[in-house]
Amino acid sequence: MDDALLTLAGLSKHFGALTACDSVTLDLRPAEIHALIGPNGAGKSTLMKLIAGELPADAGSVTLDGENISDLNAVQRARKGMARTFQISSLAPEFTVLQNVMLSGLRFKTSVFNMLPRIMNRSDLRERAMELLQRVDLTARAETPVAAISHGERRQLEVALALAANPKLLLMDEPMAGMGPDGTRRLTDLIASLKREVPILLVEHDMDAVFALADRLTVLVYGKIIASGSITEVRENPAVQEAYLGASA
Repeated sequence: MDDALLTLAGLSKHFGALTACDSVTLDLRPAEIHALIGPNGAGKSTLMKLIAGELPADAGSVTLDGENISDLNAVQRARKGMARTFQISSLAPEFTVLQNVMLSGLRFKTSVFNMLPRIMNRSDLRERAMELLQRVDLTARAETPVAAISHGERRQLEVALALAANPKLLLMDEPMAGMGPDGTRRLTDLIASLKREVPILLVEHDMDAVFALADRLTVLVYGKIIASGSITEVRENPAVQEAYLGASA
């Protein structure tokens, strides 16, 4: 679509004889959550890596805000406005919650860590970090080492780190993984509150969360899209029910 912020066109990836992504075409529009679902081994994680620039595609293109970024690596794509949260936490556990957010916009080099006391005294970084922690309901944990916070709080913190770069879009890879019911509800509410300021491409296995959040769904099976549309359209699709959701979905 003309108003799409992110467009994938014919994106493919092969690992020998295995086709992990088979000519995937989809888009992400402003102010929406587009959920990508499918069984284990469907190619969802590979597709997210192709979008983020962590893997090179064998064919197809990635367009961000009208610009073809297919030849850019992950760092270059991040600078263009693409932020990602991961299925496995990538936080720095030895630092406090606040320090993680303050450092999130800086390059992680030895020189940065050597200058940590000076960086921590920067009022502009501290003020912005506290705003983000308030956004994700973690201000009370600002001075707590990441190693001491809960799994759910780490997920909230990862959202703050992603937002620190003022991204054009968020790629979220199974944010509910390992969460209990209370944590899932809190994170679902947080993600729902974000879409007006930053659209989200969401990979998630928790179908209750998906149905609560998604404006559109795309179903991937064996690397290929078998359905895409509204929640109602996808839930009622016989091929989707057989391949993934089950007859009771």
